[in-house]
Amino acid sequence: MPKQKIRNMDAFSAVCGVSRPTLSKFFNDPDSVKRSTRAKIEQALAKYDYRPNIYAVNQNRQITRNIGIMVPNLADPFFSEIGREVELACHDAGYSPIVLSSHGRPALEARNLNLLRSLKPAGVLLAPFGRISDVNMVEKFAKDIPVVFFDANIDGIGEAFVGTDNDQSMDLMVEYLCRSGQPPCLFEMKSPLNPNANKRRHAYLESMQRHGFPAHIHQASGEGWDFEAIGSAEGGRMLSENAFPTNTVLCSNDRLAIGMLSAAYSLGLRVGHGSNCKLRIAGHDDHPYSRFTCPSLTTIAQDYKEIATRAAQTLFAMIESPESGAERGKTLLDGKLIMRNSA
Repeated sequence: MPKQKIRNMDAFSAVCGVSRPTLSKFFNDPDSVKRSTRAKIEQALAKYDYRPNIYAVNQNRQITRNIGIMVPNLADPFFSEIGREVELACHDAGYSPIVLSSHGRPALEARNLNLLRSLKPAGVLLAPFGRISDVNMVEKFAKDIPVVFFDANIDGIGEAFVGTDNDQSMDLMVEYLCRSGQPPCLFEMKSPLNPNANKRRHAYLESMQRHGFPAHIHQASGEGWDFEAIGSAEGGRMLSENAFPTNTVLCSNDRLAIGMLSAAYSLGLRVGHGSNCKLRIAGHDDHPYSRFTCPSLTTIAQDYKEIATRAAQTLFAMIESPESGAERGKTLLDGKLIMRNSA
């Protein structure tokens, strides 16, 4: 015989003879109620078809166990990977993660912030667009709800940020490219969506100056999140026009570099560091596909798992010990040089 369906906690309370507050305690932590009460609830669960709506239960608490996780574009494998790690960290700590993507649209980022506010999250892990975000809205949100920024931040907003040290990582790549061949030109978006692009440009300029070489910045026209297509079209155009004064191109992210690799192949330009190669191409981020390009892409690896773990632990500390500021501030992690065949 099918079990009788119970639709809400009030009805389940009536059939099992346990108060609603005690049921809420049980569903949050079974060991928090007496053994005899726990047995009574478990017997009722075996008899009736009922599962609580965890989000609804959370809404009735003064402090919920919901954690919002928002990224600019979940279709981007970089954000899929780092979002997955953050989500797992929340699960492991007993929180209920709510993952949202802004799909490359700043207006949707603002809408998602309003949605998260209505869900009364205990805290939010946020990778913002940056300069094209609704800065006033993000600032107000971060004042009202514990927020840890990860991957990218907005200067002057929020108490905590965890990400890669772009100064260190870009200098590491520039140093390698300079000592292993001709100094690099920088290939970037003219109007980048992510604030890391601007930080990497500044880091490139400073590193080239330290190494005693002139900087050459080449900016790709185009907007949106189709970095491979932009890298292929604009990179191919610049290669055809011999726009790069050296044979080494450092792309501000791996997706642009993947597009440029495609353009080089179409133009019959051999990429790599051998004597028969005409061009070297490098990127940044260690995109999940970068090891499978042809040739495989030299890049900077960001420690996705460590960024996720540090960001999540910082947020949990802010939620559980709001008076302590020990875990707050800016945490910058070193990037790792990954030498492959493209440079």
